Amino acid sequence: MSLVNKIEVFIVDDHPIFRHGLRKVLETDPRLVVVGEAGDGEEAFANIKALKPQVAVVDLTLPGMGGLELASALRRLCPAIAVIVLTMHKEEHLIRGALDRGAKGYILKDNALHEALGAILAVAKGDSYITPSLSQFLIQRDRRAEALRKRLPGLASLTPMERRVLKLLAENKTSREIGREIFISTRTVETHRNNMCLKLGLQGNNKLLEFALTHKSEL
Repeated sequence: MSLVNKIEVFIVDDHPIFRHGLRKVLETDPRLVVVGEAGDGEEAFANIKALKPQVAVVDLTLPGMGGLELASALRRLCPAIAVIVLTMHKEEHLIRGALDRGAKGYILKDNALHEALGAILAVAKGDSYITPSLSQFLIQRDRRAEALRKRLPGLASLTPMERRVLKLLAENKTSREIGREIFISTRTVETHRNNMCLKLGLQGNNKLLEFALTHKSEL
């Protein structure tokens, strides 16, 4: 297979030994080529923007810019790049946070050397991949989300940006933090919050925050 037909992959992890091991595994497959690697979020972001690989495998816990923040930045500026989050964490809010930020895959480090290849091949062709041991999470999440939509029809009227703001509120982020993460002004975040209060029939930003925190797992 010629280089131009290979799937280009960038690895982001702050443990050099793990990066090296993962790279060796991936490079045994002739369909892939690892075009670069980085140990922190800022370095990774700069290199990924320059190289524009098809897939970025990103550790959730990184020095400086964390994995979720990196995924958000790539989603905004390089949406064609498929991000696979790599982590030791099984907590529901982290899985949801990764998927909400546009990650196409979520694999556990315990399984990474066995699952990374399949995950990369899946997301490179436009599919999603989540570690099978966590698949029940997605089923339960979808059921809860559907039940909430039925109880609160106003959710369907929220714009995509309002939904992003609401999900970030559910992580207890301030308007300033939300604005910084999704590259809009604090005033614009406040406008979205006010509009959501009207659509959801909530009296004030405190009630909106309470709603977001209460229904965090369904949003």
